[in-house]
Amino acid sequence: MANIEHIQYVNASASKVYEVLTTANGLSEIWTQELVFTAQLGALNEFSFGDEKPTKMEIEDLIPNRKMVWHCVDSDPEWVGTKISFDIEEEGGKTSVVLRHTGWREVTDFYRFCNYNWAIFLLSLKQYCEEGVGIPFQVRKF
Repeated sequence: MANIEHIQYVNASASKVYEVLTTANGLSEIWTQELVFTAQLGALNEFSFGDEKPTKMEIEDLIPNRKMVWHCVDSDPEWVGTKISFDIEEEGGKTSVVLRHTGWREVTDFYRFCNYNWAIFLLSLKQYCEEGVGIPFQVRKF
């Protein structure tokens, strides 16, 4: 199995970062503007990216200002069954966000593409928290 793991440091409080990651408004500014999202355990959330099949994620863990875990239940076949986690920790006025996308069956070109795009996701999160402007899918240049 293969995993993706990134860390980003954000000049914002853990509560601000958590709010962006756990609200439809925040996620629409940093990931995709086409979504249906509710931050509660067991919620099945949907994210759309252009003409692709919508991605459906179930929230498995939610700890305010600390952590969120998604389980992918429907998407590209390579994503189904994988988990995405966000671990948040504030120290000295900065917040670290560790993003893990675990459970990939193998390293493929799509895995590599997603690995790159998760890094862009974290850059988008940082820019939005610090400057008020993210880089959602709809404005990215692929």
